[in-house]
Amino acid sequence: MTGSRTGRPPVRRAPRRPAAPRPARENPLRALHARAYRAWDRPLTAYYLILGGSALITVLGLVMVYSASQITALQMSLPGSYFFRKQLLAACIGAVLLFAASRMPVRLHRALAYPILAGSVFLMVLVQVPGIGMEVNGNQNWIGVGGSFQLQPSEFGKLALVLWGADLLARKQERRLLSQWKHMLVPLVPAAFMLLGLIMLGGDMGTAIILTAVLFGLLWLAGAPTRLFAGVLTVAALIGALLIRTSPNRMARLACLGATEPQPGPVDCWQAVHGIYALASGGLFGSGLGASVEKWGQLPEAHTDFIFAITGEELGLAGTLSVLALFAALGYAGIRVAGRTEDPFVRYAAGGVTTWITAQAVINIGAVLGLLPIAGVPLPLFSYGGSALLPTMFAIGLLIAFARDEPAARAALAMRQPRFGRKRERGTQRPHRWNTMRRRATAARSSGER
Repeated sequence: MTGSRTGRPPVRRAPRRPAAPRPARENPLRALHARAYRAWDRPLTAYYLILGGSALITVLGLVMVYSASQITALQMSLPGSYFFRKQLLAACIGAVLLFAASRMPVRLHRALAYPILAGSVFLMVLVQVPGIGMEVNGNQNWIGVGGSFQLQPSEFGKLALVLWGADLLARKQERRLLSQWKHMLVPLVPAAFMLLGLIMLGGDMGTAIILTAVLFGLLWLAGAPTRLFAGVLTVAALIGALLIRTSPNRMARLACLGATEPQPGPVDCWQAVHGIYALASGGLFGSGLGASVEKWGQLPEAHTDFIFAITGEELGLAGTLSVLALFAALGYAGIRVAGRTEDPFVRYAAGGVTTWITAQAVINIGAVLGLLPIAGVPLPLFSYGGSALLPTMFAIGLLIAFARDEPAARAALAMRQPRFGRKRERGTQRPHRWNTMRRRATAARSSGER
């Protein structure tokens, strides 16, 4: 080995190691999707969606009731905040009912089913008694309770059908009787038809449609065969068509579908057209809170059935989409609660409440958009009306109670709220397999049935 010029032996250099492969960069969109999915799939997601969504809808509804009802109150020689104060009082009472319902055990909810049904039937019979029942906008569905306060018993009939129907189907499922069609229909369908008959005596077809939707929701959750489900649906459709055909008022509402300008003649479609005008003039972000033009006597029922139109005019497309998103979140949370429970009563009750609120919101918003006939039903938790707000908030309390009662949600709440003197314990939990919303059939069915 030859030496270097300095006479020192050359320094041997260590061979270069191959560079370690760099880890592949994770797709940011995929990582964001995975993180959002983990956050969305948490045990308390449904609980927070129901609690937060219903609270936001109610608060925004109070703001819009105050804005939409000022002119109407002044035209009636009342203070501008008259309707807002009444709605605020109903919201406070409803908040108490919501809290009470959210803290009740399931067995107490089941125990209240029959008293609520009996009370609702009794009040709906009183509506038809001369001197007790009151007629509002052509429908005799109201009872005066003193002063300017009125009660609409048919709104409590929705809650009664949900609780009583859920308890009835749950008891029959526990005895394995729902595989027989007569046990599935009787006495659920006759009792629902009794409620529908009492409501239709007053002429309120909008509430009758909501009640029919709740009935079909309960039958679907109970796993009704396709032929049975289609038969009941056909009978209800024929009765509805007959009731519409024999009523000039309902035929006039049907003729206003898609109307964009007032028409000369007995059917002028004034309310439907001005609802479209309010939505069209709102633009992207609206004209500003309180700056609606249509509420100055042009749009009837601006603070009740057509409050969504005033929302579109003052808050624009952003406001209406926000309301739709809140109702969509509420509906998703209700479906999730019904689909993840092992208790049949909770599944039927949660599904019935979700059907009730979702169907009523679709019918109200569809009528404002001109896609459905005007049914005269309020937007749940949003429109003015204490009779509609109280049972709806109690039903929201039911959903909150059911969402809290899930095993995973109960464990998560216990971890977040430790009591004094107790330490948090982290135990391993076995994975839970969720059932679907519909009742699992215990017996095989023919190919023509679900």
